[in-house]
Amino acid sequence: MHALGEVLRERDYTDAGIADLLGEQAGAALTVGTWWPALRATERAEVDRRPLATLIRLFLLGAVEPEADVTAAFAPLAPTTLVEQGVLVRTGTGYRAVLDIRPHGSDQHEYLVVSDQDALLSAATLAHDHVLGIGGASISLAQAVVRTSATRALDLGTGCGIQALHLDSHAESIVATDTNPRALALARVTAQLNGMSWDLREGSLFEPVAGERFDLIVANPPFVVGTGSQDYIYRDSGIAGDGISRRLIEQVADYLEPGGVAQLLANWVVHDVDDWQARIGEWVRASGLDAWVVQRELADPISYISLWIADAGETPESAAERGAHWLDWFEREQIVGIGMGLVTLRKPETERAPDVVIEEITAAGQEVSGFEVQAWWARRDFLRSVSDEELLAAPLSTAPVFLEAQSLPGADGWQEISAAVTRPGGPGAVLPVDEVMTALLAGCRGEVPLGGLIDLLADFHGVDADALAEVTMPVVREAITRGILYRAT
Repeated sequence: MHALGEVLRERDYTDAGIADLLGEQAGAALTVGTWWPALRATERAEVDRRPLATLIRLFLLGAVEPEADVTAAFAPLAPTTLVEQGVLVRTGTGYRAVLDIRPHGSDQHEYLVVSDQDALLSAATLAHDHVLGIGGASISLAQAVVRTSATRALDLGTGCGIQALHLDSHAESIVATDTNPRALALARVTAQLNGMSWDLREGSLFEPVAGERFDLIVANPPFVVGTGSQDYIYRDSGIAGDGISRRLIEQVADYLEPGGVAQLLANWVVHDVDDWQARIGEWVRASGLDAWVVQRELADPISYISLWIADAGETPESAAERGAHWLDWFEREQIVGIGMGLVTLRKPETERAPDVVIEEITAAGQEVSGFEVQAWWARRDFLRSVSDEELLAAPLSTAPVFLEAQSLPGADGWQEISAAVTRPGGPGAVLPVDEVMTALLAGCRGEVPLGGLIDLLADFHGVDADALAEVTMPVVREAITRGILYRAT
């Protein structure tokens, strides 16, 4: 497989090479599942770029390509060798790709990822052991993972190996597990194409790593909330409801080193939309770990079921039958919504009460990143270590923020009804402010101690300084949590 990786890179089968051949519009269309403009662009490729065009049609478009073109595209590798390796299959006088192989990553780290081909490229329903490729969920998890150095890392539910690929850049050793033997086989190919080696193990949940501990655990498990059937291994755990997410969260502490972090995508049942955090909150508190839970979406049952049925490429009749059965089960279980989001857990290094925050952050551009996770824990640790008296004695600085106010016209002109400061790019970094807090943030320039600024504001408004400090300090602490205020150095 290493030789195949070399051939693909020699043909410029990279994000940049593919984008250059397809052009901006056809490339953009392909990313949202519209394939025919890309097929048109590859048919117009110049002679010296036809090998790359053939690779694109095989692996990204599911086309059958003539033997002569396939031979030229993979030279010096023979197509028959790739058939023996399970990469291609012969069809009449040509070849068709069995696998989806595509570049993924950044300029610093670009990888080749191997998976099964998408349902959009075939009229057939997905196989039970279908191995999903690069998707929105896997990318969002990869972006959210803390990228500090780790001695041992675990990729639980590795699938085609996307998380393990990223872990390889900062973890000394990687264990990757899955219940699907085909997923482990393709993850092994992914590793080989990228010159990597992982400890791949078959098994459910933490069974393959019993008695072991890790500095970092990441998991994109088959979290779909369902009846307990296992139609597709990549999405269905075989555990009814949201049991897979619950077991992961409640058991993960036993597999983390002190100070270790676990990050997983999860779905959870919601019985009351006004109390959506009740169920996930119960789990994370039972874990005994520090937790930052971010709900990115709350889906209604029909939208949720429709999303996953469409994903499998089933016939309309089969989809209707499955959807009705699924919805009947939701109604019996009195499920009104499904929470979807990121759960970040950390094992305290000392005996203390866990620090748990559960919130909803749905705005575009406020996705959780690994950098923000690190900064979040650093700010929470700082707040736990410092008293209000120490904060009042310290000069604080305000990060670059926007002040946004809403007003309504009244008898005396515009009357402000609400105001908030926002730190661009910070997930959940929005703080409602009043006149006093607005002035306080403006005055925090790292020069005057916080207590001195509060004294000035109390004198200006004619109120007691201690009383003002008492009502202001919780807001100050929230501003520090959100990265809006920080201690000047």
